[in-house]
Amino acid sequence: MPDATARLNFNLLDEDPLPQDECGVFGVWAPGEEVSKLAYYGLYALQHRGQESAGIAASDGDHIKVYKDVGLVSQVFDEATLSALTGHIAVGHCRYSTTGANNWANAQPTLGATPHGTVALGHNGNLTNSAELRDAVVERHGERTFGELAQGNTTDTALVTALLKEEPGESLEQQILALLPRLKGAFCLAFMDENTLYAARDPQGVRPLVLGRLSRGWVVASEQSALATVGASVIREIEPGELIAIDAEGVRSHRFAEAAPARCAFEYVYLARPDATINGRSVYEARVEMGRQLAREEQHSADIVIPVPESGTPAAVGYAEASGLPFAQGFIKNSYVGRTFIQPSQTLRQLGIRLKLNVMDHVVAGKKVVVVDDSIVRGNTQKAIVGMLKEAGAAEVHVKISSPPIKWPCFYGIDFATRAELIANGATMDEIAAAVGADSLAYISEEGMIAATGQPRSTLCTACFTGEYPIELPPEDRRGKMLLEQPRLPGMPYQRPQTGCEPGPDSEFELDETEPPLREEVPLR
Repeated sequence: MPDATARLNFNLLDEDPLPQDECGVFGVWAPGEEVSKLAYYGLYALQHRGQESAGIAASDGDHIKVYKDVGLVSQVFDEATLSALTGHIAVGHCRYSTTGANNWANAQPTLGATPHGTVALGHNGNLTNSAELRDAVVERHGERTFGELAQGNTTDTALVTALLKEEPGESLEQQILALLPRLKGAFCLAFMDENTLYAARDPQGVRPLVLGRLSRGWVVASEQSALATVGASVIREIEPGELIAIDAEGVRSHRFAEAAPARCAFEYVYLARPDATINGRSVYEARVEMGRQLAREEQHSADIVIPVPESGTPAAVGYAEASGLPFAQGFIKNSYVGRTFIQPSQTLRQLGIRLKLNVMDHVVAGKKVVVVDDSIVRGNTQKAIVGMLKEAGAAEVHVKISSPPIKWPCFYGIDFATRAELIANGATMDEIAAAVGADSLAYISEEGMIAATGQPRSTLCTACFTGEYPIELPPEDRRGKMLLEQPRLPGMPYQRPQTGCEPGPDSEFELDETEPPLREEVPLR
C-alpha cells in the first residue's frame, strides 16, 4: 500500500493527464472545393487525437502555403487564415507530442525541399529508430542544417523530410518508396507535394488510417469520423505497409513492405472515437462488449452502474446490460474546462478533477455504486472520483476497469507516464484499491479485452499491458520523447520549449543557396 499511495497527488490538471495519442492527420485532394476548410473540419473531428498544436498546408499546383500554431484547431484558425490557404490539395495535422517538446517549431505539417518539389508532411505515431535517422542526416550533411531542422524542429517528422531531400529516385514517389522501408515504429503519414496527395501506413498498422471519397475528390484521415464530418464516404482502410498517391490520374497503390499487423489494442479501449471502425470492428461495440465481459468476470452486488464520462460510458452500458444492474448518470461533465490557455489558481488546482466533473448527489447518495472507467494510469483521477462519490453519500464504491492493468510505457505514439509512475506496476489490486479509496477494484482480463475487439491476438499490440513489444526497440539511450531535443545534430540550435502561441524569433524558412528552394517561402508565424 505505501508504494501505491506514494504515487498519488492532487495536482490533477497537470500531473494525471489521460493517455495521449500523438496526432491526427487529414489530407484532401479535391479540385474545385475549399480544401482548407475541409481540412479544418476534418481536424475538428480528430481533435481528440491531438490538442497541443494544429496546422494546415495547401497547394494550388504551383505554391504550398502552410499555417500552424500552438493551440486547438478552433484557436489556431479563423476565416481569414483559411481563406488564404487556397488550392486543390490540403494536409492537416493536430498534435500531441511524443518526440520533441510541445512548441511552435514542432507543430506540423512539416515542410521540406526535394529535387522534385516541396513536401508538407503530417505524422501520427512515433518512430523507434529516430536516433538512427538522425545519424544518417549527420552523416550526409555534417554540421550543415537546413529547412525545419535549422528552425529548431526536434521531431522525428523533420528527420523524414530531411532524408527525402537526397533519397534516390527520378520522382518524389520513387524517393518516398525508397525511404519508407527505412522507417521503423508506428507511422501514419498524410503528405503532399504541389500536385499529389500521399498517405502511408507502417507495416504493423499500429495506428488507424482510412481512405474516403468525395463527389469531387478523395480524403485520407486518421479516423472515419473525419470523413463523415466532411461528407466523404468510406472506401477502405489504407493497408499496413501501403503507400497511396492521389492526383489527376486517380489513386495509385504501392506496397513498400509486407503487412505484419500489430494494431494498437488501446485504440479500441480509449484512443479512437466511439464512432470509429478499425479493421471491421466498431469501436463502440467493442467497448460495450468489454463492459459485458467485465461484468461476466467481475460482477458485484450493487444498486447502480455509473460511467466516468465520456470514455467509460460504452463499457458501463455493457456492464449494466450483462449484470442486470440499473445504468445511471452519476457525473455531469463540463466539456469546456481544459480547452483554454488560462491556468487555474493554486486553490482551483487543488480541486483537480472537480473542475471537470460534478457528482449527481441525488443519484448516488445511499447507494452501492459500480463506477466503470476505461483505464487507470497513475491513479490520481480515480482517487478523486472515489472521494467525490463518497462525499456525495455513496455507501460503497466499486471501481471496474475495462482494460487490463497498464504496466508498461508505449513507444508507438501514446504518451503514457513512465513505468515508475504507473500505479499498476508493482502494486496488487488490493493495494491499488486502498490507495484510491475504493471498496473494491477489478480489471477486465487480457483475454476478455482481446475477445471484445474481435481481432486475433496475433494481430494486436498489447505492449502497454504485457511488455511484449511487436516492433523491436533500440537501446534505452537511443529512445525517448526528448531524444532529439538536445543539440545532437552538430550546429543545430537548442530550441527552448515555448508555452504561448507566439513563435520564436526565426519564424521564416532560411534555406541554403545550394539546396532546391521551396516553391514559396511562407511565414510560419
